[in-house]
Amino acid sequence: MKTLVKARYILTYQDGRHEMLEDACLVYESQEIIFIVKSYDGDYDELIDESQNLLLPGFIDLDALGDVDHSLIFEGFPRERRRDLSWSRNYFENHRKEELSAEEEALKSLYAYVHLIRNGITTAMPITSVICKKNAETYEEIEAAAHHAGKLGLRVYLGPSYLMKKPVLDDGKIVLLEISPEEQEQGLQNAKRFIETFHGAYDGLIHGVVVPERIEQQTEESLKASKQLADAFDVPIRLHAAQGLFEYEHIQAAKGMSPIAYLESIGFLGEKTLIPHCLFVSGSPYVDEKGDHDLDILLKTGTSVIHCPLVYARSGMAMQSFGRFRRKGVNLCMGTDTFPPDMIENIKIGSILAKYIDGDCAENSVLSYFEAATLGGARALGRDDLGRLAVGAKADMIVIDLQDFELGVLDEPITSLLFNGNGRLVKTSIINGRVVMRDRLIPEVNLDELHQKTQSIFEHM
Repeated sequence: MKTLVKARYILTYQDGRHEMLEDACLVYESQEIIFIVKSYDGDYDELIDESQNLLLPGFIDLDALGDVDHSLIFEGFPRERRRDLSWSRNYFENHRKEELSAEEEALKSLYAYVHLIRNGITTAMPITSVICKKNAETYEEIEAAAHHAGKLGLRVYLGPSYLMKKPVLDDGKIVLLEISPEEQEQGLQNAKRFIETFHGAYDGLIHGVVVPERIEQQTEESLKASKQLADAFDVPIRLHAAQGLFEYEHIQAAKGMSPIAYLESIGFLGEKTLIPHCLFVSGSPYVDEKGDHDLDILLKTGTSVIHCPLVYARSGMAMQSFGRFRRKGVNLCMGTDTFPPDMIENIKIGSILAKYIDGDCAENSVLSYFEAATLGGARALGRDDLGRLAVGAKADMIVIDLQDFELGVLDEPITSLLFNGNGRLVKTSIINGRVVMRDRLIPEVNLDELHQKTQSIFEHM
């Protein structure tokens, strides 16, 4: 089936960059874009008339909110007592269990994925909190998440997380205690099983990925096994590293080098490796090591960094800096990592922080951030058919309502959106050639009912 989309502005992809085309038409057939032209007089089966609005490539969110946001719990707790929210040794050894039911775990991903779609995310690599988990994610909850994504029409890179150690508060200090060997092995087996079962499911919307929990909760053996698993199936691997002081000091003490240098030393980094955050790297004010050694490693290995500005800004921290990584040539992509999963707000806040830290230069502009949220994500995934509107690319696109009064007056449409807008201006979303949201309504999703059910889960948490 051919679908014709008319728009006042279409952000096309030409000669390696985004280019704006005014009063234009886009035609897609099945999952693929086949024409982008000023006028179209060929045949088509359906018309989507957005002649007053803006058509953009959908956002790629590689640290995407995958559950009920828990940051409110921490924010409402006195800062000086937040360690008290950690597990005790007694709880770990005698009471560790799944705190939420299988039904509650399954509902979390449905709720999160609806939010992602409503904020213009068309490709997501979800992440969930494991604070209420016996270990990490269960196979069953990620199985349910895959079915939710497939039925909603969201493109996901998905897999169950796993860990070898849990952090606990013991005698006033955070220590890492290993789970049983059987539990450790089960985590890796779940990751393998999911890829074998779901990779390519739902017309290609479900893509396997290997997602071990953060670096300090792994062993060297599990890190190497994780990379081998990803290589064997030729899928991406994501590992949270260089994201906190405890982790940085733990790796330094154990290995005598930074987390990034350590990962290089064991062969973990590479073109299909994604590292969220990277705040604790050489040359940042959070560590003592000067210079660009860690950035040089990231560049040399082709490793991508997932930048999540909002979640760190809430605690008064920021990457040092977005522009510095771009000037070095490290591939940057974007993640939301918290609620709301609003990529436009993350772009806006990230650019403001980067300019404050590093100056008002082109590398720190909202347009550079937009590039990271589209083309940067596609590069990280090794996909030249995502993150752009071009002939041959996947039909993944969003419509932005330019008539909304809250947007204000319109100048250059992308800059106007990224300065003054937010995710609520996403009117329609098309993923893999399917209209998954039209006029902010998602078929067969009762938002009020979903919200009420999820509120009860949050109260349980």
